[in-house]
Amino acid sequence: MTASTATSHQDRLHEAVARRRPGHSLEGPFYTDREFYDLDIAAVFGRLWLFVATEAEVPEPGDWTTVEIGPYPVVVLRDDAGGLRAFHNVCRHRGARLLGPGRGSVANLVCGYHKWTYGTDGALRHAPAQPPDFDPSCYGLKPVHVRGVGGLVFVCLADAPPADFDEVAARVEPYLLPHALREAKVAARVDLVEEGNWKLVMENNRECYHCDGHPELLRTFFPTYGYTEANLPPHLRAAHDRYLRADAEARATYERLGLPYALIEELDDRVTGFRIQRDALDLAGESFTPDGTAACRRPLGGLPTPRLGHLALHLQPNSWCHVVGDHAITFAVLPLAPGRTLLRTTWLVDPDAVEGEDYDPDTLLEVWTATNGQDARLVARAQHGVSSPAYVPGPYAPTEYQVEAFCAWYTARLREELGR
Repeated sequence: MTASTATSHQDRLHEAVARRRPGHSLEGPFYTDREFYDLDIAAVFGRLWLFVATEAEVPEPGDWTTVEIGPYPVVVLRDDAGGLRAFHNVCRHRGARLLGPGRGSVANLVCGYHKWTYGTDGALRHAPAQPPDFDPSCYGLKPVHVRGVGGLVFVCLADAPPADFDEVAARVEPYLLPHALREAKVAARVDLVEEGNWKLVMENNRECYHCDGHPELLRTFFPTYGYTEANLPPHLRAAHDRYLRADAEARATYERLGLPYALIEELDDRVTGFRIQRDALDLAGESFTPDGTAACRRPLGGLPTPRLGHLALHLQPNSWCHVVGDHAITFAVLPLAPGRTLLRTTWLVDPDAVEGEDYDPDTLLEVWTATNGQDARLVARAQHGVSSPAYVPGPYAPTEYQVEAFCAWYTARLREELGR
């Protein structure tokens, strides 16, 4: 690429970001063009803290899990001392991938190509047939910033991670700790490739304007999400009254148990945008099941009642999670290509819960498996639509305010990157 071509390329990106109209969806190229995908990797996934796993996936020394963050393969593992570590999943010899997809356990990380061997601390322990002056200390695995927050694992590829994450972690962790997610066990982990841009996956999650397409979820998830008294449609009045009664009961329970529940919503005015709130569920109010009753007989964290509604956490740029009395569900969004995205969903239960005795996997996974499949089809439809030359950005409804917050937050990150 010549200097003039690079300047023209940058100008196009600047102009597209500058044209973004608040309250409206993004222009088509943001979702379809390789140049915007590459910019997203640089400005968002290459610089910010990303949710990639749960501590329950790496419970013991030597346990590991891998993740693909755009072009960056990363391994998260528990070192011999029990601490969290993350490294670029690339051998320092000739670049071979060290560990394949999935999860496992190792004593050392051994490259399957030429048997270079690394400890769980990333240090090179053995490199066959090297000359006498070879210094193994110069060839340890390249580290990635990693930290746990209430049982959730985040990584950052940047040399200098965003400074505000410490504050966000300190405010979020008290909501998570009562559920003891660090000690939980993985009941299931499911990867779903969605045929759409990662932003469409995130935007779809940030609104319930489409939730009539989720009949399983709407049995326990109140359909009034995003509405206020001022804009509540008449057909939702009965559901809203039911929600107010459940909300009053839930707040009394939270107060009695000392569980933080207040809404904190800082989605677009900081680098690490987030939203957290504990809220009521419909029907039995215990879990995401067809009748709202608990899917697992053993409560997370040993809390004395299963009727806790749900704790919802949204984090920019790539995650959300729900914690109910008997289990937790985490979601990580990872870009694969301009029009393809991996959604990784993980279900956590009490560490002593026995499959087939304390919980039925089909019941545990039913609601969110159905919801994920429905959302994947909606995202694919949206991707086809924004790829059309006829597409022009349309206005958001009032209940889509979190989508607007996400797009405002996202374009701010692009402006930062383009101004560097």
